[in-house]
Amino acid sequence: EEQLVESGGGLVQAGGSLRLFCAASGFTFSDYTIGWFRQAPGKEREGVSCISSSDGSTYYEDSVKGRFTISSDNAKNMVYLQMNSLKLEDTAVYYCAVTAVPFTTARTLGVLFNNLWYTYWGQGTQVTVSS
Repeated sequence: EEQLVESGGGLVQAGGSLRLFCAASGFTFSDYTIGWFRQAPGKEREGVSCISSSDGSTYYEDSVKGRFTISSDNAKNMVYLQMNSLKLEDTAVYYCAVTAVPFTTARTLGVLFNNLWYTYWGQGTQVTVSS
């Protein structure tokens, strides 16, 4: 059974850093896309970053470029999101998600950050940035 478990969230002051972890298990397809999404209270879920399982290609939402870094360790079935220079507006529940659509295909279709294309979701981890 496919499963995603996030961890690493917490309370941090503005300007600080956090590293989120996503442990993946049970996935049998070889080429897929892993995404980090977030949802703030009263707002829609939005894509933050995603990475290809096959070649490590990455993609970022504009507001996090230069501050967040997504990476993966296929041997450990882990995906990470390093978040630096955190801002108040980064406060949200962060989710990792998987789509069986390969990264290049999803990028061509323009659906890398489309929730509906992601089949598997973790339970989320809360990130709170304080002033």
